[in-house]
Amino acid sequence: MAISAKGADRRKARVRKALKARAFGRPRLSVFRSDKNIYAQIIDDANGRTLAAASTLEKDFKSSTSNGATTEAAAAIGKLIAERGQQAGVGEVVFDRGAYIYHGRVKALADAAREGGLQF
Repeated sequence: MAISAKGADRRKARVRKALKARAFGRPRLSVFRSDKNIYAQIIDDANGRTLAAASTLEKDFKSSTSNGATTEAAAAIGKLIAERGQQAGVGEVVFDRGAYIYHGRVKALADAAREGGLQF
């Protein structure tokens, strides 16, 4: 089942609108999932800056795993983004799943980020 671009854009806008309403100045943990990789960023929307980022394309991560499209890889990225977020002084975030349903790799990343110390 393919996701139409128009429907995905509407879902993403709806999720971001809800996040903005309840963010209360907290940064946003944004997730992007492709067929082969997963990416996470902690973004400060008030200042328009990325505070921390992690992805399965990083050299040290890419050498340790063969595939970035697994729930194990997503969990590893979740732990890594939590570590980098805490180094940047971020303890609480709002989770931006974008147009993706909260299932599979997106859920694995979120659970690992919570275990790593991020609160959302």
